[in-house]
Amino acid sequence: MPRDGEDARRRLQQAALELFRERGYDATTTAEIAARAGVTERTFFRHFPDKREVLFDGEERFRAALADGVAAAPGALEPMEALLWAFGAVGPILEANRLFTEPRQTVVADTPALQERVRTKTAGLIDALAEALRRRGVEGGPAALAAQVGMAAFGRAAGAWFADPSMCLEDHLRAAFEELRNLTSAVGRADPKRRRER
Repeated sequence: MPRDGEDARRRLQQAALELFRERGYDATTTAEIAARAGVTERTFFRHFPDKREVLFDGEERFRAALADGVAAAPGALEPMEALLWAFGAVGPILEANRLFTEPRQTVVADTPALQERVRTKTAGLIDALAEALRRRGVEGGPAALAAQVGMAAFGRAAGAWFADPSMCLEDHLRAAFEELRNLTSAVGRADPKRRRER
């Protein structure tokens, strides 16, 4: 009985993850991934341009969901609050994918080529967040800075969530953004100009 496209896609993703963990990313071929998934290599290439992209499927949807989250945040929120709102809005997507994403982190940590892909992906997310903030009326420079800092806080929260799943992702997000608020208030207290004026 032929499998539908979505089923084949999921099988390819799972097969790739298993093989990357067993043999390493570099030692695994697309033919081996296809064989493990029970499909042809031609089917593999119908779904993914190369073996690297198997691990990053859904990136465009996630980027769009983040931008939509910024747009949907209440208008009275400050830029960082709007980002926290947006990250919270995509939490269910991350939670639904945790069983795939968590072991993927191990594969990425062991593979420099994949680490470069993560950096490119993160830069794209930052650009999308900055553009979404600009659409809310935040000026270009502050929007870019907020997006960069917000993404760093999100990365910290996600890492803490993988390490400690006893807390939900939303709680880790709130903790990371609270740390960020504490740091920025400390910067204000340490402002050299203020010290000179005393």
